[in-house]
Amino acid sequence: MSTVPYAKNPEVPRSRAPVLAALVYPEDKYPAQAFDALVESCRRRGMSLAGVLQHLTDAAPNRRCDIVLEDLATGHRTAIFEDRGANAAGCRLDEAALAEASARIEASLEGAPDLLVLNKFGKAECGGGGLLDLVASAMDREISVVIGVPRSNLELWRSFAGALGIELSGARSEIEGFLENL
Repeated sequence: MSTVPYAKNPEVPRSRAPVLAALVYPEDKYPAQAFDALVESCRRRGMSLAGVLQHLTDAAPNRRCDIVLEDLATGHRTAIFEDRGANAAGCRLDEAALAEASARIEASLEGAPDLLVLNKFGKAECGGGGLLDLVASAMDREISVVIGVPRSNLELWRSFAGALGIELSGARSEIEGFLENL
């Protein structure tokens, strides 16, 4: 698969054109601290937010799928994985719960937030589903997007984002520079 050119530099020129930013992270190392820093910095700057933060509800190694999404506009929390028990072999995304969270986020886009924050460009998004409609809706409304992208999905992200995509490492200084240039 060939990749579409993308910008590596988060120093985005000031314009009304929305930006698609990937917060890139190693597989199985979700960047919770980087997302927390991003949201904190946005709020400190008085920026309005739409989207979700991902929270692990049980830190036990055999419960890695116990995830809830916190709606950044309302604070509402939605569990997005089916509980298959402590020793289940794999995760099972609850499609109905994800659709509910997506509908809440879509409604918050009506308020023209400064930034849409999404937790993950994961398996569902790589397949053309998941939260991709929200990304398209935000871009249509000229709202920039930050989404977590595991390194294993980076090539598909680059193909999806094309020339609008930039990549962030999650370093606080890089996040601050990105927000300064929005």
